[in-house]
Amino acid sequence: MFYEGLQKELIISGFVLLFLLLVRFITNAVIRKIGKKNNINEARIKLICRYVSVTLFLLAILIEAIVFGVALKELSAIFSSIFAVIGIGLFAIWSILSNVTSGIIMFFSFPYKVGDKIRIHDKDFPIEGIIEDIQAFQLHLRENNGDLVTYPNNLMLQKAVTLVQKDAIVDVFDEGSDAV
Repeated sequence: MFYEGLQKELIISGFVLLFLLLVRFITNAVIRKIGKKNNINEARIKLICRYVSVTLFLLAILIEAIVFGVALKELSAIFSSIFAVIGIGLFAIWSILSNVTSGIIMFFSFPYKVGDKIRIHDKDFPIEGIIEDIQAFQLHLRENNGDLVTYPNNLMLQKAVTLVQKDAIVDVFDEGSDAV
């Protein structure tokens, strides 16, 4: 009896979920292909795929609510309340959001990769080092003296950066040195 009353909604839900799973599969495949083509670290590829999955999950919840008859007026009240709370929270932690957004931008258009030696032209604190890792929030640079510097992703997009040497990490190992 319960299933007969919601048979149409359940069928639509099945198609919507299958469609979104297909979109997720195709999108993740494209992201992985772009990542492999540009020699991007596997951890960064997985992070971007996770962002896509979460976005599609939230979209699925929204579509399912509409399919099962939740009125748009009710949805708008719920979403405006949720976005108000999220907005206040994100304003309080705007730098984290900025770094994550910068990390996504860097995934698709960052001209440097792990192992490259770069120089960041910062007026107060210029840095030169080899990129060891590119994470969601920061970049890890190993300076010539062995110090590890974590540099926020949002500043990487704001500062001028010079490529000193491509694949510098390979050259360090070729010289027989233990340090990276």
